Amino acid sequence: METAPSDGPGAELDEILEYCNTLRQSPVPDDSALPTGFTGTLGHFPVYFPEEIAHAAGLLPVNILGGGNKLELKHADAHMGSFICSICRSTSEMGLNGSLQGLKGFITHPICDAAKHLAGIWGRNFPEQLAQILYLPQNPNTPGAVRYVASEYQRLRGELERKSGQEATDAKLAASIRAYNRNRALLRELYAIRRDEPWKLSCTESYLLLRARTRIPCEAHNELLERALVGIRARNRQAQDKPRVVFVGGFCEQPPLEMLEAIDDNCYVVDDDLLIGLRWLTDDVPGTGDPIWALAESFIQRCAASPVQHDERKTKEAYLMDMIAGSKAEAAIVTAAKFCEPGLDEQVAWSKHLDEVGVQYLVLEFEEKMTSFEQMAMQLETFAESLLFATA
Repeated sequence: METAPSDGPGAELDEILEYCNTLRQSPVPDDSALPTGFTGTLGHFPVYFPEEIAHAAGLLPVNILGGGNKLELKHADAHMGSFICSICRSTSEMGLNGSLQGLKGFITHPICDAAKHLAGIWGRNFPEQLAQILYLPQNPNTPGAVRYVASEYQRLRGELERKSGQEATDAKLAASIRAYNRNRALLRELYAIRRDEPWKLSCTESYLLLRARTRIPCEAHNELLERALVGIRARNRQAQDKPRVVFVGGFCEQPPLEMLEAIDDNCYVVDDDLLIGLRWLTDDVPGTGDPIWALAESFIQRCAASPVQHDERKTKEAYLMDMIAGSKAEAAIVTAAKFCEPGLDEQVAWSKHLDEVGVQYLVLEFEEKMTSFEQMAMQLETFAESLLFATA
């Protein structure tokens, strides 16, 4: 990323955010544009993917997050029903229209039936690309969970080495882990500002900064975050009279940016599960011993919660209440993507529990291809006003 001259931290932060928004709308980088050491790009579907393994094998991990609300579907509907979630359909469209032809491979996960079948669509239509399902355990509480994840990671390591032509040695893996540990620490700082001083950083801005990692190497993202954090801390903004809320439901399909902006207009979003896969590991991966085992153990023992995993230590009700309590939120915005079975199941459970404990919440449904937000903006404004009147 080139550094343009600026008039101070605030001006540079504006440039960084504009650059991040450009990245959000940018295609997968061509092989010729990749930094030294990378031989190609590897696409992966949400929610979580061990990017360190691809990084060590010389493949730039690219999180494929659908086509947003600007993509016209011309091919995907011939391959899947209209009742399939928008992100699966638009991801298939991007493959079929040639937008993802430069990928060395595409990895998906059995987080739901639709996502699981993407690998079959990919394998039939793009035989030159590596098409794989990474089977991460939905139940991480069994005694052999770490051993199983380590074996899957080792299998993936071999596949990626063959595709890239580079060996992902233990030393390279350890270096990748160090880079991603730094990234995790910077993202924790970013979310701490959202929690403690939300007037300094909106949910939309935080999301753009986080999403930038889906198109650039981890090391470049670290540099970007370090510079952005300087500008964010230097901001001289006054707190506004807005309710503090948490946002849940953005773990896979991503809400349109306009939806996040509408929420920011009315509320301070002090925590969320947007792109949770990029923040899945909540603490540093150990830097000693077998790096594959360290990554596998971290997936089981140092991980976030999500509707796509059934962890008895993090029940759906408990982890939402922990988000609310830890961020000192007054209410929750409970969302789900249209046709998303895991999300809609969780939404029902969350709503029932919030009713029982007396926490205010707003239920919203979204699609990545949404283009009209007037009604949603009115709902958000009414919700925010009711929260402010309740505490007046």
